Amino acid sequence: MNTAPFPSLMPPPLPVVLHSQQLFRDRREILIEHAGETYRLRLTSNNKLILTK
Repeated sequence: MNTAPFPSLMPPPLPVVLHSQQLFRDRREILIEHAGETYRLRLTSNNKLILTK
């Protein structure tokens, strides 16, 4: 009896898209907690994103 799994025929799910306006609202900086660490995501004056630990 062959019990080897078949390769998945389903494509992987697409990533979730979050718009920066939803995250920042009227702020220039948000904090993100991940795996017990806090990260700072900043919106620069040149409209770029900087992520720091």
